[in-house]
Amino acid sequence: MTESRVSAAFEDEDYRRAVVDLLGAIAYGELAAFDRLSADARLAPTLEDKIAIGAMACTEFQHLLQLRDRIAELGDDPYAAMAPFRQALDLFHEHTAPSDWYEGLIKAYVGDGLAADFYREIAAYLDTRTRDLIVASLADAGHSEFVVDRVRSAIAEDPRLGGRLALWGRRLMGEALTQAQRVAAERDALSALLAGGVDRPALDLAAIGRMFARITERHAERMAVLGLDS
Repeated sequence: MTESRVSAAFEDEDYRRAVVDLLGAIAYGELAAFDRLSADARLAPTLEDKIAIGAMACTEFQHLLQLRDRIAELGDDPYAAMAPFRQALDLFHEHTAPSDWYEGLIKAYVGDGLAADFYREIAAYLDTRTRDLIVASLADAGHSEFVVDRVRSAIAEDPRLGGRLALWGRRLMGEALTQAQRVAAERDALSALLAGGVDRPALDLAAIGRMFARITERHAERMAVLGLDS
């Protein structure tokens, strides 16, 4: 969008509310990721692993601060904006608490990747500044290379681990899709965003179906990179 179109979009209160909702959801996700990765660091088998996971947590926290500041800039309380998503996201993390170091790695790579894919899909319908902020906040925090190396090495040493982690990946997929669909359906502002508006196309049921198909395909690609069946 041009600057004038961005201004016009934010004159639409439904659009502004939807953007705040979306940023609030992502911000709370970043806070939850920071908290989870900090806990995962305690499971790390080596100092190198502990520091790597700690660095990821720090990156997530920096993303959170950027989102918080943008919500405030839009005239909303960032903590109030995050609050509606707390229960759903906390429930997701409660249902997918890793039982060991490797499950934690898979969750950091696959689970966070699924959430990022969902939010990037929605961000494609937003103004340029908001889209760029969301894409930047969802950028890989050092997960990929580190997780792939650790998981593939562990499976090479113990092939039986691969079967268990594949099942874990499928469970994460199911829980993440359920959460994404619930968030999209329960928040009126986000539903309105997907329905279109000022200089923005609508996302019909067929398009939503294709969106979730793309998310599923990218999940399968991540699992394959890890050497796991999806």
